[in-house]
Order: sequence, then structure tokens, then C-alpha cells
Amino acid sequence: MRKNRIAALAVLFTASGSFAWWAVAGDTAKPGAAPGAAAAPWVAVAGMPPVPDRNNLYSEIGADKLSPAVAGALQRVYVPNHTANTVSVIDPATMKVVDTFKVGVNPQHVVPSWDLRTLWVANNAEGRSDGSLTPIDPLTGKPGKTIAVEDPYNLYWSPDGKSAIVVAEAFKRLDFRDPVTMKLQYAISTPDCGGINHADFSIDGKFAFFTCEFNGSITKIDLVNRSVVGTIKLSKYFKRPDVLALIAQPGKKAKYVPDPAQLGAEICTTQGMPQDVRASPDGKILYVADMMADGVHVVDSEAFNQIGFIPTGVGAHGLYPSRDGKSLYVANRGSNKIRGKANGKGSVSVIDFASRAVTKTWTIPGGGSPDMGNVSADGKHLWLSGRYDDVVYRFDTSSGAIDKVKVGREPHGLTVWPQPGRYSLGHTGNLR
Repeated sequence: MRKNRIAALAVLFTASGSFAWWAVAGDTAKPGAAPGAAAAPWVAVAGMPPVPDRNNLYSEIGADKLSPAVAGALQRVYVPNHTANTVSVIDPATMKVVDTFKVGVNPQHVVPSWDLRTLWVANNAEGRSDGSLTPIDPLTGKPGKTIAVEDPYNLYWSPDGKSAIVVAEAFKRLDFRDPVTMKLQYAISTPDCGGINHADFSIDGKFAFFTCEFNGSITKIDLVNRSVVGTIKLSKYFKRPDVLALIAQPGKKAKYVPDPAQLGAEICTTQGMPQDVRASPDGKILYVADMMADGVHVVDSEAFNQIGFIPTGVGAHGLYPSRDGKSLYVANRGSNKIRGKANGKGSVSVIDFASRAVTKTWTIPGGGSPDMGNVSADGKHLWLSGRYDDVVYRFDTSSGAIDKVKVGREPHGLTVWPQPGRYSLGHTGNLR
């Protein structure tokens, strides 16, 4: 076997001052090679910061690995209260709400900007035409002037930082906008992705993967050629053609029907509702939470087909990697309904990336509804909104012990700030 060649990096400044770069890799590593060994050849998109470890895209979000860009940022947890149209600001040192301010209609997520210098509140104004984005200065914790933007259910950033990607859920469309002014640059239509929702990105920055909440699918977007590669259905019965055919039959069906292959067993006929999606450390696998299937689909990101399913808990929803990149926290919202009830069967499951198995489950005494959030900079706590309980949960990541903070009505995609990483790809803190 030929020896591995050292990757050659050509780095230059673009006219905008951002980095443009290309990585030319050597030969494939030997089977079973240790982490950090050379991976298969690939070329990253121009303008995206280099990937230091091609076997671990989470290498730069380790505990307290903070960028100079977040120097001086207040240590806060920003909680968008969907029904109250406010943001609650929590001081994690005192576990108290220290500020509450008004934003636009129906705030969904608080999203760190690509350069880590602004936090954006995505107010999508469900069923209305007055959607908006509200900037927050993390140095002061105060909001700025709101910008009118059509249906910003969620917000992401192109890997090169040149575009904000507004997820216009109601229109099955991704709107690429100027990351500062939010002026429209171009759009990509996603007609086969009903309820386009959450996203993650390939390790080389060429592709984005968006979940389709309302038709049980996930879609793959070519960011270089600005086109849809394909959309696939997800199901916990992906290895059962007989069951898939049964579910696909026209006509109204009961929620549960007899399993045609197993006497006494039942099949759930309800279509899935994919929510959050996160890549494995090497970027080869996608984990997709499904609040109807009560678990996580496993997808081969390159072949773009489903290869597994991991049962977790009722209403699997949010996904967050641990600071050491070894585990994936799954927030199980405790309900299969979009509008659930308080004190549900909420929990958090911990998936081991290496084995793809659940290693721990943390339940909430008295019930709850853990939804969206993120991990503290030191990795010691997982912060999640309690969607139907009007609280925020802080889970101890070593023991699963829980603290609660009362916030506004229907808290959703909170962010913890600051977080480790060099740049943000969006949502509540998908940093790399």
C-alpha cells in the first residue's frame, strides 16, 4: 500500500476578507487506522474554514474551546417564548431570569451568526405575513432593530458565511440572504419537502440535509450547484417492505393495525415527523429525530439511504453532541402531538456515536417536555426548553440531575452563549 501523503492546503484571502481554501488529501487510511489518520480524498468548498480533523467534525467544539470572537460575551441562556412573543434571558450562574424583552411574532429559535458576533431570534409569525428576525448583541444581552423577513421558521448559514439560509417552512423554500442586511440573494425551492425544518451539513460543506416534518422525509441540497439532490422517506420499518406497502395503501387506517408477519404484534400507520438532524463525527452518518416514531433514524449521508433506527423515547425531537464528540443527547418531548400537554413523558436519551446504542436515559420527575437547546461551554450541563411546561431544564450531563427555571409561555429553541467553536452553521448553535 502506498504511504499516506500529507494534505496540501492552499489558503488565500478573498476580496471580502474571508478565507478561501482547498484541501487536497492523500490516500485512504489503512482499515482500522486510529482516529486522526488520513481519510478518503475530498475537496472542501471555497471560503469554509479548514477541517482540522477529517474524522471528527466536532473537534473544535470541545469544552471551553472558545473563539476570540466571543470574548466579552455575557454568559447567558436566551429562551424564545413562542406564544408570549418574548425572549427570557437566564443567568446560568444564579439560575435566575435577569431580563425579558419583546421580539417579533412567534419566536422559534435563537441562532448564533456565522461570525459568532450576533444572536438572531427567528420570529416566523405562523399563518401571518409579518415574519421577522431580531438581532441580539451578546456583549450586552440587549435586542436591536427587528428586520422584516418572510417566514423565518429557522435560520442557518452557508458554510462559507456568505449567506443566511432562512427556512421558509410555509413555502417549502430556502431563502438565501445577505447575512447582515437579510436582503434576498436567491432561493431554492423544495417542493417535495413539506414542512422543511431543521438541518445539518456535510463535513466538506458541499451539501445540506433538511428534514421534512410534514411528509416524513429528509432532503439533500447541493449548495454548490444550488439544487435539490433528492428526498427520501424515513420509517422505523425501513427494512420491512411489506409494512411500508401496507402503510402506503390508500384510504383511512387505524393508528395501529395487526403486524402481517408477527401474530399479536401491531404496526403504527402514522407517518413520521422528522425534526432535528445531526451528523456523526466523521460526517458519514446522519441521525434524524422523529417525534412520531419515538426514535432516531440513521441515514448514510453519501449514499443517501436509511440504514438504521434507534428507539429512544416519546416524541424524539432535539439532537445535541456532547463536548467530547462521543455522545449524542436526544431530547424526547414526551408527546407525539404538535401541541402537547404539560407533565408529559419527556426524557433525554444518550446515544453513543461509536455503537449507535442508547447508553443512558434521564427521565423528568413528575413529567415534562424537553425540546430544543444546547450544551454549556464546559460540557457539564444540557439546557433544554420545556415546551409545554413553560420552564427551562438544566440536565447535569454526568448524573442526569435536573434543575428548572420558570420562563414565558411555550419556550422553544433556546441557545446557550457563549459556546465553543470557530463559526456557526445555525440553529441553536451548530458550531464547528
